[in-house]
Amino acid sequence: MTQIDYIERAESVTPLVRELADLAEQQRHLPRPIAEAFAGLGLYRIAAPLDCHGADTDPLTQMRVIEIVSEADGSAGWNLMIGIETFGLVAPALVSCPELISDPLTIMASSTAAVGRAERRDDGWNVSGQWQFVSGIHNAQVFGATVKLYEDGEAVDDRFHYAVVEQDDYEIVDTWNVSGLRGSGSHDVRINNVTVENNRIVEPMGGLRNRSAQLRLPLGNRLAFNKVAVGLGIARAAIDAFVELATAKTPRFNSRSLRDRPSAQIAVAKAEARLHGARAAVFEQVARNWALVVADAPLPERDRALVHVLCSDAAQAIAEVVDIVANASGTTANQVGHPLERLSRDARVIRQHATVAPQNMEDAGRVLLGLDPTGVMLRI
Repeated sequence: MTQIDYIERAESVTPLVRELADLAEQQRHLPRPIAEAFAGLGLYRIAAPLDCHGADTDPLTQMRVIEIVSEADGSAGWNLMIGIETFGLVAPALVSCPELISDPLTIMASSTAAVGRAERRDDGWNVSGQWQFVSGIHNAQVFGATVKLYEDGEAVDDRFHYAVVEQDDYEIVDTWNVSGLRGSGSHDVRINNVTVENNRIVEPMGGLRNRSAQLRLPLGNRLAFNKVAVGLGIARAAIDAFVELATAKTPRFNSRSLRDRPSAQIAVAKAEARLHGARAAVFEQVARNWALVVADAPLPERDRALVHVLCSDAAQAIAEVVDIVANASGTTANQVGHPLERLSRDARVIRQHATVAPQNMEDAGRVLLGLDPTGVMLRI
């Protein structure tokens, strides 16, 4: 059996991603041709188990695929990353309703940004709620909504579940009015008094850990390193855009090109050093944790915490890299339509995300000093 090269597949779709990046920015969601290409190439499902029409690829392959697409367009990379997480973390629980994703071209979206309410009824569960940050929902046919279960007004248990519904049962609410990652389409989804069958109430994200080795990785780690992969692609694109600009631009009131100026030379050197260092550190630690999980060996708390240390530092590095080259570019980097203007907006969103935000660095430091974590990311 020939092994599929998903990195090569990711590279093959980047011309389309670049071509439609402006359209994504304008319409504030991923253009359908890109989503269909991701689905057709199997990219959304590279983290899903084989029986979910997935590839069950290792985390380093997932990160590299996300990085490649994000280099072409950050919003497309974010959309792909969320799809990979959804199929990798939610699809394994669809053992009671596999028909929902039996078509390999089906796209699924999900959200944990809010918790809806599911009330028990004779014919299933009555679900209502509104969920935020549902990246890729415009191209999805299935949506997994985080809910808490109730019976006769009382909570059934303390756990969260997913209510899985098809597109006729939910409404997209236009809320994604942002500057960074505008094309990711992370709008709200509303469900209003929809009956969901019993078999479509499934385990929470990351449940059923016996399904694959990937599900034995800490959930917080998985949510962090894939976000970083998007940022790494954005930072690489920023350096490349600066090199192209510096080669062609002669600053005003100057007879030398930008690349001949020591300030530009220092900027690109610092940016490359920061990006390479941050990237290598994350990839190395993720590779170590993956090797332990595959060997079914215990994962030390120190290694678990180091993923968060390095991912939070990488998110900061990504923002620094883009700032370094943007500042060295002069006013050109502030012009709407220049790549560095959009990349600067996109990079900020990565650093702000809860999975790689600065507070995770502090909490991971507690673990490294032998204390218990206080934040959610190191406890899941």
